[in-house]
Amino acid sequence: MSLCDTFRGSAAVAQLPVKQLVVGSNPTRGAMEIITRKISVIKLKELSKRMFGNLVKVVVDIEKGVMAIDGELHADEQALLLENGSKQENLWGANIYPDKTGEEFIEFDSVINIRPSQQNRSRGVDNLETRKVILEIINKLIEK
Repeated sequence: MSLCDTFRGSAAVAQLPVKQLVVGSNPTRGAMEIITRKISVIKLKELSKRMFGNLVKVVVDIEKGVMAIDGELHADEQALLLENGSKQENLWGANIYPDKTGEEFIEFDSVINIRPSQQNRSRGVDNLETRKVILEIINKLIEK
């Protein structure tokens, strides 16, 4: 019997809903959501206090002009967008600091951004045009 067979037969695992087994998800928190209309910076401040204290992770779809928020990991938000029809090459991660302003409000830093196939070899967003589109979408969706 393999280790997988052992776990498959376990009563404890069999009772858990599959969605709670997603790596990186924290079932005690609020649910991630896809933002298609304006969200207030006040709401982002509330979300930041629940999770990291000073930031909210976001993943922006530069094709659809939407963003996923309130994930423990950028990868969780990325998965949510992919499940809802987004394409990997259009998804970029960032952090929003709702208590800050100007250039300190948005930080381009996410492991999901590392993709040599798109000439992005860092956790940031190296292409200035892509950065510009991401900033436009974030600023369009956040009411300050």
